[in-house]
This record gives sequence, C-alpha cells and structure tokens, in this order.
Amino acid sequence: MQTVDRAESQPARARSDYLIAIAQNQAMQIVLLVLAGFLTVNALTILRFWQDKQRAIRGERRIPESDLLGLALIGGSPGALLARHWFRHKTRKQPFSTLLLLITALQIGGLAGFAWSFA
Repeated sequence: MQTVDRAESQPARARSDYLIAIAQNQAMQIVLLVLAGFLTVNALTILRFWQDKQRAIRGERRIPESDLLGLALIGGSPGALLARHWFRHKTRKQPFSTLLLLITALQIGGLAGFAWSFA
C-alpha cells in the first residue's frame, strides 16, 4: 500500500484551489458582462419606444416596427413590454403585438430549456 506524503499533496491542492478560484472569477465576469448587456439592450429598447411615442405625438417620422421588434428579439422583450405599459404605446397594434408576444414566449421557452439542461 502506497502512502501519500502530505508535503507533496499540499502544493497540488493549492494549485487546484487556485485554478478553481480563477474559473469562478471568470464565470462571474461572464455573468456580469451578460447582465450588463441585457440591461443595456432593455434600456435602449425602452428609450426607442419612448422616442417612437414622442414622434407619434408630434406627427414626425416613426421608428420602424422592425427596429423595435429587433431590439426585443436580441433580449429587449422585457423592456419592450414594460415600455408598452408605461407609455401606453403600441398596445393594440397588430401584428406588432402578436409578434412581440411570440418573441417573448420563445425567449421564455429558450431560457426554461437552458435552465432545465442544468437541472
């Protein structure tokens, strides 16, 4: 039976702990970066809905619905739904409302599937 010398195992364990700490730090940085991107996209989405509402009030050229839906598609659907409620804007417009809800449902399904894969 072979015995493990404690002096030899401590440096290996220290290296292992160090590598684990680096991996956790990098994972946290990725999470923070994704969160910052999500918040930025949603803030931009709310801003664009507000700008579109202001343009509608003034009778100016509007922001294309495809731009608003594109922002929702890249992660801004919470901001889009919030902006519609806050500004009472594009709440009855079809097919815009249906497409926005479809995008939101697909994103929720994708997130649920992603979360389920880790369960």
